[in-house]
Amino acid sequence: MSQGTLFDKVWDLHTVATLPSGQTQLFIGLHLIHEVTSPQAFAMLRERGLSVPFPSRTVATVDHIIPTDNQARPFADQLAEEMIQALERNCQDFGIQFYQVGSGRQGIVHVIAPELGLTQPGMTIACGDSHTSTHGAFGAIAFGIGTSQVRDVLASQTLALPKLKVRRVEVNGSLPPGVYAKDVILHVIRHLGVQGGVGYAYEFGGSTLAAMGMEERMTICNMAIEGGARCGYVNPDATTFTYLQGREFAPRGKAWDEALAWWSSIASDEDAVYDDRVVFAAENIPPTITWGITPGQGIGVDEVVPVLENLPPADQPIAQEAYRYMQLSPGQPIQGTRVDVCFVGSCTNGRLSDLREAARVAQGRRVATGVKAFIVPGSEQVKHQAEAEGLDQVFLAAGFEWRQAGCSLCLAMNPDQLQGDQISASSSNRNFKGRQGSSTGRTLLMSPAMVVAAAVTGQVTDVRKLLGMTN
Repeated sequence: MSQGTLFDKVWDLHTVATLPSGQTQLFIGLHLIHEVTSPQAFAMLRERGLSVPFPSRTVATVDHIIPTDNQARPFADQLAEEMIQALERNCQDFGIQFYQVGSGRQGIVHVIAPELGLTQPGMTIACGDSHTSTHGAFGAIAFGIGTSQVRDVLASQTLALPKLKVRRVEVNGSLPPGVYAKDVILHVIRHLGVQGGVGYAYEFGGSTLAAMGMEERMTICNMAIEGGARCGYVNPDATTFTYLQGREFAPRGKAWDEALAWWSSIASDEDAVYDDRVVFAAENIPPTITWGITPGQGIGVDEVVPVLENLPPADQPIAQEAYRYMQLSPGQPIQGTRVDVCFVGSCTNGRLSDLREAARVAQGRRVATGVKAFIVPGSEQVKHQAEAEGLDQVFLAAGFEWRQAGCSLCLAMNPDQLQGDQISASSSNRNFKGRQGSSTGRTLLMSPAMVVAAAVTGQVTDVRKLLGMTN
């Protein structure tokens, strides 16, 4: 078993007890909730007459169901209105901080917690959302949990979990121009598989990760769950500390100095023992795009849809299913595939640096005829910052829609949905059947820059060509 890793240190520090089942009762330092997975949890508390003993350790926002075009209340969707009313009532009744629309702090839960400084190294974090692994970018151990576990955290501030093994996923070298963090994680999942991380925490490291900013690291950790890992993290370093300093909930003064010393001490030891280790070379990572119905069905933009005979036998059945659903043929180049809808946003790629890079590609270009393209900031704060930099004007001039903060088309539990068998170029995290609101809608995952390249050409396009990086 692993020893001396950040995961081991944080796990041990938050262990309350070892349960008869062999699981660990783990203290949760920060609990994040939203309107989708919390109503049933609060109902279960009421049924049992339970309180929330540590309300200051839970923070709420609204993100999944909120419309991004018109956020006036009441929402046009009655169910969405009922869900936000339930969250408002539950937070008021149990004394929980709720970042409501218009507060300046509302947004996707995995965007607002880091930008407010709520997410910090050495924490244990839980949320009723799969992509809670995002927070591991700060050297936290963060888990997505189900509704019954949301109840458990509200009632006891603990979770019962089996301890994970730790795999070191190392990426070394400089990324080629036009290749981004999204390409890195899609490349990793392509090679390790969507089940490869089951039973593991992924520690992402290497010189490539060390050179990344915090928002890029968040993109990497966000999709650890798509590779089967329960959580993913990066050891905290100077980049982490610089990002956190001065944020609303970050320590200040003497507490900041004490925090820095502790945060540095929890990083994995140089002689840490891992259960497994894999290494990737950054220079071998191309702009990567999914062609199928799992995040593991990815290829380089210059590659063709895999031929069945070239795939491992275990991967062939789902490949055949993907050919049919995606209406793609084995051996077909992915480049040139037409697109109908182009979406930049989500907890994976809806942050300011994502929008800056997307705007760089959109500058001076126009969305292709017949393509619906829209930009959805990950939070109110991201939206305001982008507008202060004039990014919204770049997008509007190029023919993109500029929206309010929310999850939008990533999960499509709101009016932003695909229609029929439309093909979406998406900067989100899942390309499952029906994921984006239509039972026959098709999703191609890619970086925000690649999404914009698709939007302005009307088809899957290598963004490096638009940026003059390749012939």
